[in-house]
Amino acid sequence: MKRLEGKVAVVTGGNSGIGLAAAKRLQEEGARVAISGRSRKTLDEAVEAIGNGVLAVQADVAKLADLDKLYTEVSQKLGKIDVLFVNAGIAKIAPLVETSEDAYDEQFEINTKGAYFTIQKAIPLLNDGASIILNTSVADIQGQIGTSAYSATKAALRSFARTAARGTRRARHPREHSRSGANRHSDGREDRIAKRSCR
Repeated sequence: MKRLEGKVAVVTGGNSGIGLAAAKRLQEEGARVAISGRSRKTLDEAVEAIGNGVLAVQADVAKLADLDKLYTEVSQKLGKIDVLFVNAGIAKIAPLVETSEDAYDEQFEINTKGAYFTIQKAIPLLNDGASIILNTSVADIQGQIGTSAYSATKAALRSFARTAARGTRRARHPREHSRSGANRHSDGREDRIAKRSCR
C-alpha cells in the first residue's frame, strides 16, 4: 500500500514548477490530487503530465471567490483534505527604486493575501491529522538585490506559518511540529519549505 493511499492533496500553483513536481509526487504516493492555477493552458498541460484523474481548477488565489470555487470542487469531487500545499506565488525582480506599485501589490496579493486565505478557507475542509505546507524562500532572510518586495512577502508568509500553526491548534486541538527543507535549483537558488502539521 502506498504511503498516501486514499488521501486527498491540494496544490495551489500546481500547474508548473515546484507545484507541478509536488503534485506528481503526491499522486505517485497514492494521493488523489487537485491542482489550481491561473492559466487554463498550463493547467491542461499539467493534467496531461500528471494524468490519472487529477482535478484541475482554474483559480487565482488572490481572488476569494476563486478560492471558494476551488474548495467547492474539491469538496464535491474528492472530499476532505489531508495535504494542502500552499505553493502559488510570483516574483517580480526589480531594484527597490524601480519597483512599481502594481508589481508590489501583485506580489503581496498572491504571495501573502493568497496564502492567508488559501489556509483560512481550507480549515473547515481539513481532515483530522491534515498537513499544511507553505512554500517560503531563503530570500526572506538573505536580503538579495532586486527582491525587496518579493522577500517581504515571503517574510510575512514565514511569520504567518508560525501564528497559523498556533491558531489552528487552538481551533482544532492538533499536535504541532515544524520542519524546514530546501529545494535547490540548477542555478544554486533555494526555495525553502516551512511545514506545520495539524495532528
